[in-house]
This record gives sequence, C-alpha cells and structure tokens, in this order.
Amino acid sequence: MASSKSSLFLPLPLLFLLLQIQTSVSSSKTQKTLLLPLKTQTQTQTPSRKLSFQHNVTLTVSLTVGSPPQNVTMVLDTGSELSWLHCKQLPNLNSTFNPLLSSSYTTASCNSSICNSRTRDLILPASCDPNELCHVIVSYADSSSVEGTLAAETFSIGGAAQPGTLFGCMDSAGYTSDADEDSKTTGLMGMNRGSLSLVTQMALPQFSYCISGKDASGVLLLGGGAAAAPWLGPLKYTPLVTATTSLPYFDRVAYTVQLQGIKVAEKLLQLPKSVFLPDHTGAGQTMVDSGTQFTFLLGSVYSALKDEFLEQTKGVLTRIEDPEFVFEGAMDLCYHAPASLAAVPAVTLVFEGAEMKVSGERLLYRARKGSDWVYCFTFGNSDLLGIEAYVIGHHHQQNVWMEFDLVNSRVGFTETTCDLASQLLGLSP
Repeated sequence: MASSKSSLFLPLPLLFLLLQIQTSVSSSKTQKTLLLPLKTQTQTQTPSRKLSFQHNVTLTVSLTVGSPPQNVTMVLDTGSELSWLHCKQLPNLNSTFNPLLSSSYTTASCNSSICNSRTRDLILPASCDPNELCHVIVSYADSSSVEGTLAAETFSIGGAAQPGTLFGCMDSAGYTSDADEDSKTTGLMGMNRGSLSLVTQMALPQFSYCISGKDASGVLLLGGGAAAAPWLGPLKYTPLVTATTSLPYFDRVAYTVQLQGIKVAEKLLQLPKSVFLPDHTGAGQTMVDSGTQFTFLLGSVYSALKDEFLEQTKGVLTRIEDPEFVFEGAMDLCYHAPASLAAVPAVTLVFEGAEMKVSGERLLYRARKGSDWVYCFTFGNSDLLGIEAYVIGHHHQQNVWMEFDLVNSRVGFTETTCDLASQLLGLSP
C-alpha cells in the first residue's frame, strides 16, 4: 500500500512452491497452505518459488511463522517495506501471532546495529521502547498506522524455512481505516526494495505474479519470472526509476516507473509531459502497488481523463448524476449498468517502452449504491486521498503477467489468461 543485506541473512534457495493467497473479503472459504515438490528450472541454476493466491480488495498469502509453526495470513504489498504481524490479541482481530509460543522468536535491542541501520528506509525512525527494544512505526497514506517491536523469526514459505526473518511484532489495532478488513488478516508482507523487505531479505533476483479476473485467484512466483513460463508471449519492459538525491515526497524503495501519457481508445490526452514527472519535492512519481486495489492519478490528469472518457461514452453509458456519491472516496464517475462492455473505449497507460491497456471489467467496477448496483470508473483522483503520486493498483493488473526484475531494474508485463497460467504452472484451477 502506498507508503543492502545483513550478514545475518543468507540468500534462500529459490524454490518452486505453492501457497494459498485468499481474498480478505471472502470469509466463507478457508484456504490451506499447499506444498509442491522442489523443481529446478532449466534456465537457471536455482529453482524458484511458486505460489497461488486469491484476491479482491487485497492480495493475501497464507504461511506459517515460528517454532512450532503458527498459521498466519498476510497482505501481499509491493508498496510497503517492513513485514509485520499482529502480536497482541484485540477484540477486532480474528488472527494473531503469539511470540510467547515460539522458541525461535527473538527481539532486536534499540542499540543494536539492526535497529540502527536496517530501519534506515522506514518513513518514521526507529526508537527505544521502555524495555530498550527496537520500536518501529509503520504509517500509511490513509493516516492509519501500526507500531510494535522489531523482531526476528522463522518464516516458512511453502514449507521452506527462512530463519531470522526480520519483521514487526505489532501491538496496535490495525493498518487500514477499515477495521473489518484488518480483522481478516494477521499482518502484511512488505515486498518493496527497502532494506527490511522480504524481497531484500530473501535476496530475490525477481518475482512475478498473475491475477485472474474471474475466479479471484492467481499465481505468485518468488525468484522466478517469464523464464518459468516459456509459453508466455514476449514481455514489454519499462525501467525502474530511481532518485539520485533524497526528496521529501519521493519513495526511493517503491517500484517506480515513468508514466508518459494516457490514451482513451486511440486518442492520446493532450497533456504536457511535465505533469507525469516528479517535481522538485519528489511528488508525482508513478508506483506499481499490489497493496492498492484501484489506480489513482493526480488531479489535473484525472480530470483530463474523466472529460475525455465522458466525451467518448456519450450514448454508450448513462452516468449517475449524484454529487454525493463518490466510490472509495476518490472515484466520482459511476454509471448505470452498461448494455455492453465491449462498446466502452479502453484506457491505455503509456509507459517508457511499454503500454498497459485497461478495458472491460477492469475499467468499470460493479459496486453497491444503496440497494442498486452501479458501475464505477476504476481510475480515481489521488488528490482526494491526499496522495501526491500516481498509483497503479492491482485491479488493473488482472490477467496481466507482472514481472519485477530486480537484477535488471525493470518491470515487465504482458496480457495473458491467468487462470490458464495457473493450470500450466501445475496449480489447480
């Protein structure tokens, strides 16, 4: 959600594994962790980890933590760094991790090098708690936060143990402004490029995921990319953007790419290129964030997109004229049920070297308005959320193979059928 390796951590062998990731809004099903045999890829010297998941509002992965293992469910978030678990039983939480029951749990002292150096990429600096333990606070764009103790524990991902994994053992209530959503997960798995992220701790050269648009399932590969799926079409790559200097509003460890333009059908919005570039404070970067559901644009760009979409959908869609109804607090363009999604013009995000086309169900999201169903445009105004950035959410990544290549500092993607990808990778549909 939009917010160097220590010698203590050895690179984990990259394995093929299968994990269940379940939708945080789907409480009717309980998913179990599934384990697959290790499988070496012919293209590399080390195998990769293969995971399956389900999704909706958030992507969540089930794994075990501690000795003996305790089952936990974590939100998969490429926009966050520190992984953390709820460690204090509170009335609104259905799942917590109890460190007192684990023999492998250790805390970090606030005077330790881990506390002083590994927390350098966190937005808020670590501090000493009354017990002289390393106290960490993780804050999010919606002004929510969690806080607790930096600790180390054995994380078993798909049955392969990762001892000494640093994480936050949190004793506050939740991490979003939606308490109901918080109650369905144990914590969050940070997957950005920061020092404390799981990606860095596991020394992953790359990871990929593919989210199905129909059955709310998907595949996540840790340590593997398109080479693990040779039946994929060629990926389009766009380079990751880095800041050479520290800027107050630029997240240096996010997966930042360069948005260059937006098209409605084949018409490119007439906007100056400067509106897509970060300003002198770092505001205006474009982040790929699996922890955010929809895509948000800075106000001026959102307004231009909205006006052009309205113009091109005259006679095709019937807008709901209700200024009081703003879906998710930032999406103010909603319609009555369309006669056909095929007649709705696609929106294409133009990046450096690649384009991402958004159409059909990815473009209009069915939502409740009282007792009625409405269809809302899945681009929102980030200004209404208080976010000074462009954020590409996971809804627009459905049926798109996404590859995060850390070695070559790039993000690649290609359209595919993700439920078929699951089957071809040996996962049940």
